[in-house]
Amino acid sequence: MPARPVLTPAEAAALVRPDDTLAIGLGPAHPVGFLHALGDRDDWSGLEMFGALLTDLYQVFTRPGVRFRSGFFGPAERFLRDSGAAIEYVPADFRRFAPIVEELAPRIMATAAAPPDADGHLSLSLHAGTTVDELHRAGADPNRLLVVEHSPAYPRTFGVEPEHPHRLHLDEIDVLIESDRSPVDLAEVPGTDVDRAIAEIALRFIPDEATIQTGIGAVPALIATELADGPGGGYGIHSEMFTNGLMRLHRAGKVTDTNKGCFEGFSVTTFAAGTRELYDWLDGNRAVRFLPVDVVNDARRIAANRDFVSINGATAVDLWGQVAADTIRGRQHSGTGGHEDFVAGAGLQTDDRSLLCLQSTVVVDGETVSRIMVDVGPEMLVTTPRHQVDVVITEHGAAELGGRTVRERANALVRIAHPDFRDELQEAADRIG
Repeated sequence: MPARPVLTPAEAAALVRPDDTLAIGLGPAHPVGFLHALGDRDDWSGLEMFGALLTDLYQVFTRPGVRFRSGFFGPAERFLRDSGAAIEYVPADFRRFAPIVEELAPRIMATAAAPPDADGHLSLSLHAGTTVDELHRAGADPNRLLVVEHSPAYPRTFGVEPEHPHRLHLDEIDVLIESDRSPVDLAEVPGTDVDRAIAEIALRFIPDEATIQTGIGAVPALIATELADGPGGGYGIHSEMFTNGLMRLHRAGKVTDTNKGCFEGFSVTTFAAGTRELYDWLDGNRAVRFLPVDVVNDARRIAANRDFVSINGATAVDLWGQVAADTIRGRQHSGTGGHEDFVAGAGLQTDDRSLLCLQSTVVVDGETVSRIMVDVGPEMLVTTPRHQVDVVITEHGAAELGGRTVRERANALVRIAHPDFRDELQEAADRIG
């Protein structure tokens, strides 16, 4: 195999035109050295970028002439936006990133990867997401550039052959960068006593041999840890995000992936984010497979799993059962992601459950407010519509909303609100009928 020229991040960044288009995947897919090198330039006149969940405060996004269209906000996007950078949110769930990128057809596609193997294949490592097809298209188009930054710090992971091999070949790549950069180290948030109370209630809904999806946050991590330490087992994993908690469940011998009904024999995910311990565990580990998000988040595939349990969070839930999960006080806080996909998929079979977990109150500007609300609008936007919501859990109990009338739902939600707010919520429920 002929040697392919290897560029430094600065040399690769020099190939980007002052007026250009560039797309990256979500979080763990970001070519860190390349993005930092772009920030060393200040000659941008119209650089349009698309991506999601930035993992660092890359200086390029603070430069005049640069605009970033983000499909999912994290702390970096919020900080950059509030600092005056041209950061704008694109409303879309995770699956819709793919047609958005395809329509944009950016001249440059860039991603992180593991180093090439003996056959010249580079594993896409921690992210399959929505960019896989567009990476291949960019590599095949002589008028576009495929930029790949590989580092030994990125684990070599696997897809499902032959349809989803989860890799690129050196022959496809236009610009190859060697790096020693590491993926984001996402430490788990320590849980509070309230979080532990919520997790204990949620555990009642997870039977042995359930197939599990967990989102990010203290409560999903606590649930996974309790399952790892508990007496149950035989679990399967079908999750948009793979976390340290799911790794602990594997290490405890509690995951068999043999009773799922969909992708049996291994856990499936579309991206992973956690600590160095997780990345080292994933390296060369065929027990976890990375698939594009349109496969993992397909509601029909989710529903094909037996005893599926989806575990996610929310910002607020109103008495109608509407869920806000990505906006706070009229400001974009995160994004839709795959939240609605898993709530919807879990609602298609009677043996599946979707759990939305949130603390009953939050302190805002020194004032304690209820997160069970009369109406989430106008200060927050609906992330998941009421007709898809199954179970809402706070530290005060579980409200099972599936199949209940509007009045029954409201009364159930009042019962799990903080006691200090129940009277006024009940009065509102009675008033609106």
